[in-house]
Order: sequence, then structure tokens, then C-alpha cells
Amino acid sequence: MLTGAVAPAQALELRGHKDRLFAYPGILSMSQDGSFEVVAYDKMRDIHKRDVEPERRVQSKYVSLGVKRQSRVALHEANGRSVETGVTGDYSKARFAVIFVHGRGGDQRLGMNDYTFGGNFNRLKNLVLLNGGAYLSPTVKTFDDAGAADVRELIMAGRAPVVLACASMGAIICSKLANDPVVVPRLAGMALLGGAPDMGIASSAAVRARMPIVFTHGSLDTVYAWQDQKSVFDSVQRSSERYPARFVLFDTGSHGTPIRMTDWKQTLGFLLRR
Repeated sequence: MLTGAVAPAQALELRGHKDRLFAYPGILSMSQDGSFEVVAYDKMRDIHKRDVEPERRVQSKYVSLGVKRQSRVALHEANGRSVETGVTGDYSKARFAVIFVHGRGGDQRLGMNDYTFGGNFNRLKNLVLLNGGAYLSPTVKTFDDAGAADVRELIMAGRAPVVLACASMGAIICSKLANDPVVVPRLAGMALLGGAPDMGIASSAAVRARMPIVFTHGSLDTVYAWQDQKSVFDSVQRSSERYPARFVLFDTGSHGTPIRMTDWKQTLGFLLRR
């Protein structure tokens, strides 16, 4: 395991990848300070006109499959358990890394699938590689201390500053690691995509360290109400002046919309700006 000291994440001028196709289709409203925005979402446009098979296979113009040559499935040994992890790029040499934590019922394949969720995982992998990073998608077996410990070991196995992106119930892992005094210095930021709200984040070690956080959520999410996650965001913002947090609300979006619609170039640019 590599455990050397990590330099702070430097502000990156990210090279883009299919930016026009993946940019937010329209901003309906924005707070005065720009930290909260409502994005136009339309199921017919953003799923049925984008996918060849709705929710199963996106049109080919949204994907670039060269990343497959630098992708593999690895077994990471942690806590006496093998953690199956999809990997794109070289984690040992990366300038930064993105670790995606799926929600309930998922595994590493969800975050490695090039064609589902409108091709957004393929775009994320391409963006990461183009900018000298690495992407990891572990299988999280349980959303408890044991699951958090597995992700913790994966974070500590590299040297690069990590963006920890947690979807749905996977946000429980983000919340647990936000209070880990060893992990927090290794994190460049967190992205919570339709995540399980946890007001404890506002008083976490990560927030005390002013770690950037991006929240994305659908306004019609029936699993976790966006208003509850917005309350977490508001509490984080109140923790200190001009806290580096953003909230993107997809108007009429459902629980899975943030995985499909989050603009990763904008999100990574914000989280890696330190």
C-alpha cells in the first residue's frame, strides 16, 4: 500500500470532453451568490431522445470507448476482505482520483458502464484520463462501518487527492468518512448525487476543513426528498463565511437523474479548485 504524504490538490484547468452534449440544458434560476441553481430537466429530451434504448443504452455519439483500453477490474485487499473495483487509469501516478460509491443494489459495474445513465460515466472516465487522473468504482457490500472501512482503505492506497462521489445510499459512506481525521486530508472534495441526507455532515471534520461539496438532486426524488438535502446544504453554508458548496436541483428529476445529468467537468472544476 502506498501511504506517502499527499500534496494539496492544485487548481486544475480541466480539458473538456463532449462538453456541449453534457452541459446543463438550461438554468431556470440561480441564487444571488451562484451556489444554488435549478436546472431544466425533461424526461423526453434527456432520456428518450438521448438513448437508443431508454435507460439502457445511450446513442453512440455520447460515448468514447478508448477508455476501455485503460480500464480493468481489480481486487483490492482490505480488512481481510477483497473489494472488487473497476479502475480506469493509473492510480499510483494520478494527479487526482475520483472514487464513485454506488447505492443499494449496485456494484462496481454500475460506475463502469459506458452506456447507461446517458453515457455520463463514460464521460467522467474520459475527463479523468484526459486530465491525468484515475477513476475507481468499488463494490460496496454494506453501507455501515465495514463498508466505509473498505472505501477508506481504497482512498489510502493511493497518493492522489480524491474526489469522493457518493450516490443514493452510498452517501452514508461519504458521511462516515467525512468524520475520519485520517481520510479528510486526502480528500479534494465530495459530490453527493441524490444522496441520503445527513445533517451531521455540517459539523463534520470535512466541513471544519472547508472541503468543497457539491450536492445534486432531483426535485421529484421519492427516495430522499430534495428539501431534506437542501437543509443539509444550508447548514453547511452557515458553518463558515462563503463556504465552498454548491447545490444543483434538476427540476422534475427523479432519484436517478443526478447520475445521468450531473455535469462532471463543472463539478470536478469546482471540487479541485484548491
